[in-house]
Amino acid sequence: MSQSNTSPGADLTEVVHASVVNDTLREALSTGGEFAEVFVEDKASSSAYLDDGRVEELTSGRDRGAGIRVVVGETTGFAHTADLTPEGLATAARAAAAAARSGGGGVRTVAMPDTPYRSLRPVRIDPSGVDKADKVALLRHADEVARSRSGSITQVSAGYADSRRRILVANSDGNFATDEVVRTMFNVSCVASGDTGMQTGRESIGHTIGFELFDRYDVAELAERAAERALTKLAARPAPSGQLPVVIGSGGGGVLFHEACGHGLEADLVAKGASVFAGRTGELVASPLVTLVDDGTMAGEWGNFGIDDEGNPAQRNVLIEDGVLTDYMWDVLRARKEGRRRSGNGRRQSYQHLPMVRMTNTYLLAGDGDPNDIISSTPHGVYVAHLGGGQVNTATGDFVFGMSEAYLIEDGQITEPLREGNLIGNGPEVLARIDAVANDFAMGPPGTCGKDGQGVPVGDGVPTLRVEALTIGGTAA
Repeated sequence: MSQSNTSPGADLTEVVHASVVNDTLREALSTGGEFAEVFVEDKASSSAYLDDGRVEELTSGRDRGAGIRVVVGETTGFAHTADLTPEGLATAARAAAAAARSGGGGVRTVAMPDTPYRSLRPVRIDPSGVDKADKVALLRHADEVARSRSGSITQVSAGYADSRRRILVANSDGNFATDEVVRTMFNVSCVASGDTGMQTGRESIGHTIGFELFDRYDVAELAERAAERALTKLAARPAPSGQLPVVIGSGGGGVLFHEACGHGLEADLVAKGASVFAGRTGELVASPLVTLVDDGTMAGEWGNFGIDDEGNPAQRNVLIEDGVLTDYMWDVLRARKEGRRRSGNGRRQSYQHLPMVRMTNTYLLAGDGDPNDIISSTPHGVYVAHLGGGQVNTATGDFVFGMSEAYLIEDGQITEPLREGNLIGNGPEVLARIDAVANDFAMGPPGTCGKDGQGVPVGDGVPTLRVEALTIGGTAA
């Protein structure tokens, strides 16, 4: 881990001056590079984890460094370094250029503005200024409240984390921008034990804000909900099997659309032929009730930022409108190659990684239906309050998702809780089978999206909606 003596609030242009950025780009292009980029990151983070009444982890860290990218034709050279001196950056630039092309070429000079575009969202309570004891106290309070709900709660774990990430991005197209994002999150997990074995319940919150997160949310309420979810599942019956109507609750099922169709709308997967949506822009790919949006500008949401990791402003991108596929998500290289606008979806885990096309906050727009009417008009089916993890094949759209909280629908009413089962289906088929969308849109809990070994923070959300037929992988006879 690289250490930095710079203060958390310092502008990165005080660490790497514009003239040094210019020199680094010039060095990167000196052997014939067609495109060059400098990405500088300074990230401070802290976390605490409590399990079974004991604080198991209490950590803080600082990472600082730069990644240099050089592109020649279809070849990309990349080098990263923790040395932010002019010499260290120049060495990384030469290494990246050599990887992209050795020898030949000429010198290309890029005039960068003296003052970069700067994105900064104010934080009311800086988490780095909050005493660690106060953060641990939140964990202990959640533990006490959850255990007080019932003697059947046999295990409680809780986690806290915050981070401040500052980036500077400059490239040979003339982009020069900085951004600063603070994220704070908290989660509680409970295990309840009974005659049916052990059942789990979880609640998590996370926003791109400071410690004021806990002015918005009460950790006691989070702990109570997590415990209640685990206790309710003790009395759950086995989930049914076969095709049934499925109603997905507000905020609880956005991950289904993130995985089942969101990844298939990323331009890199489309270009590789690894997307079921390749070549289908302008086609009806979903129910006319479906409008799918990816939006990095959603203030306070987990996938919010000012600029992406290629220096482009965050944007609101409509991907599917009234069932018609309108566009994909783009990064710099794919947009340059296809002559498309940059959509603000170039993201990377850290300065040690190359950017790739990634989602931000992905969600279905609300409709005009009443959520209660959707349930009452479903004679028999399954109501999914929360989805768990899953897997998807982007080339075919086939997916499997776990139901972490679900209930039976009987005679238009939500009745008995169900033990965890799976939803099995195909992304495009699910989109086409959505026959009701309510007006109660909500974002779900914070998430981390994994792709090609990289994880980035993302959000997702949905209103209450109904899929007229979806396969349930339960264990009921």
